[in-house]
Amino acid sequence: MELFQYPYMQRALIGALVIGLAAPALGIYLVQRRLTLIGDGIGHVALTGVGAGLLLNRSPVLVAVIVATVGAIAVEVVRARGRTSGDLALALLFYGGIAGGVLLVGLSDATSANLNAYLFGSLLSTSTTDLITVGVLGAAILITMIVLRPALFAISHDEEYARVSGLPVRTLNLLIAVTTAVTVTIAMRAVGVLLISALMVVPVATAQQVTRGFRSTMTAAMALGLFAAGAGVWVAATADTPPGASVVLLAIASFLVVAVAGALWRAVRRRTAPAPAPAAEPHEVVLHGG
Repeated sequence: MELFQYPYMQRALIGALVIGLAAPALGIYLVQRRLTLIGDGIGHVALTGVGAGLLLNRSPVLVAVIVATVGAIAVEVVRARGRTSGDLALALLFYGGIAGGVLLVGLSDATSANLNAYLFGSLLSTSTTDLITVGVLGAAILITMIVLRPALFAISHDEEYARVSGLPVRTLNLLIAVTTAVTVTIAMRAVGVLLISALMVVPVATAQQVTRGFRSTMTAAMALGLFAAGAGVWVAATADTPPGASVVLLAIASFLVVAVAGALWRAVRRRTAPAPAPAAEPHEVVLHGG
């Protein structure tokens, strides 16, 4: 714990905790809509923004936010108009994003270390400016996901019913797309564009093992994300491991522990449950004719 007396470790911990809360708060809607891989797709598009920022000598994070937002909106428009499947749109994001990012980074003067910082995260190099950006955008994501929870749940559960009910479905869909892009880009410094999708999805999948309602699942997922982020930074500081990988592996470990414990609990309950009582034999009915 002595390491956390240093300002860079404090900034790393605060940034990780903010992202650990915000990512599952958004991820539950993506899981509900079966769009668990969209974070990876937008992450690859954000990599193109990073490459453009390095090439133009502009802020890579700011350019990545703009490029990822445009990509997310494009995917949502394609999906909504039904001209191609969601899987194909995500595939285009994967391949086009990673190819564009590698090409632009190659044209710039950036080194492989610069690229790795965005691919796998560089939490310990978080500056005060980075922390302010993460804090403001993370708070905006949290507030949006919680305040608009009834409407966002409605379109995630049954989009046609939400449209009939008078909800602005298209606007809400675009809001989720833009929020996903912002979440991916602010998390680049923490876990990297290649791992952020796991932090959005795995805590939600873990919470679904032990909860039933949407609100309780969302709360549990945020708590699990907070635990994985905080514990991951602590493990990285004490064991000298990459912070992003440590956070994600702890989130996956939590899922495995909960899944195994749940399976054992259900097996024990089946063994100890009392045997059902035998059905009572029907009484014989004698009819007396006149």
